[in-house]
Amino acid sequence: METLLLIVTFCIATLLHFGINKLFIHFKRFDDFNHRSSHKTLATRTGGIGIFLSILIVSLFYYFQGIELFDYSLFIPLGIMFIIGVYDDLYNADFKLKFILQIIVAKILIDQGFVISNFYGLFGLYEIPWLLAQASTIFVFLVVVNSINFIDGIDGLAISSVLKIIIVFELLSNSFTSLAPIGLLVLSSLLPLYYFNFKKKRKVFLGDGGTLFLGTFVMIYLLYILGPNYTISPLYSINKGLYSVLILAYPLFDLLRVFILRVMKGKSPFIADQNHIHHILIKKFKSSIKVVLLIILTELILFTISIIFLKSWDVIITSTFF
Repeated sequence: METLLLIVTFCIATLLHFGINKLFIHFKRFDDFNHRSSHKTLATRTGGIGIFLSILIVSLFYYFQGIELFDYSLFIPLGIMFIIGVYDDLYNADFKLKFILQIIVAKILIDQGFVISNFYGLFGLYEIPWLLAQASTIFVFLVVVNSINFIDGIDGLAISSVLKIIIVFELLSNSFTSLAPIGLLVLSSLLPLYYFNFKKKRKVFLGDGGTLFLGTFVMIYLLYILGPNYTISPLYSINKGLYSVLILAYPLFDLLRVFILRVMKGKSPFIADQNHIHHILIKKFKSSIKVVLLIILTELILFTISIIFLKSWDVIITSTFF
């Protein structure tokens, strides 16, 4: 059943990516070229629409059969962020409006039970007061969602980063999480986008509709992991908070770095430029595929080394003092 579901989702996503791209080009709703563009060919920012509709179609099919693949109420925050992103793709929404709406979506997730109420010893904190828990959740939501949005600057990078995050979170879990079904749907709808993203002509980009949707989905995973129902496999057992930061290291580091550079130059941290790490690397290697492989492989190597080091350090501390 799982294999058939993935194949069906993959096929639906492929058809949608192709069809929506063709429709947008027909109505001349394609991505304009400018000094920051990483492409010089016809392209549409419709990847997020294809992903969202693929997942929605499959979910509705199971919903009307009375089968609950996952908690369908997740479509509320995911749908709102998707709509915000699509609106931004079409009409260039003011960043202040997006910021306010993101805070509202973060509060919706909190009310659904997705909240950071325990730091598990990170920074010396464990259980924290409810007000601080909500503030922490909103802050982390804003950081994570926008960090995913920020790395969508070259072909395949945001797609690969989200795939990596979902796969690692599931593989390192003691058992598959309750988010695994929708995680598989996201993976299946993302895979066809590689072809459309790397095409020479009539390309398909994620767009803000895609990055905000995927950023919110990654955040839902993160909040689930920091909750009581997620257990890291004993083979890799480390602090949950640190574990989450490590797997999101590149997007978070790139976001922090760019913000600091923009503020130092007296610019708004929300005004886009070409100072991201992937922009620097693309100028050097001249290939999106090489840059994506370099970033993802470097991330995985550093993550693995960190896990091994932290696990060994924990063994040393435990054997020394206990």
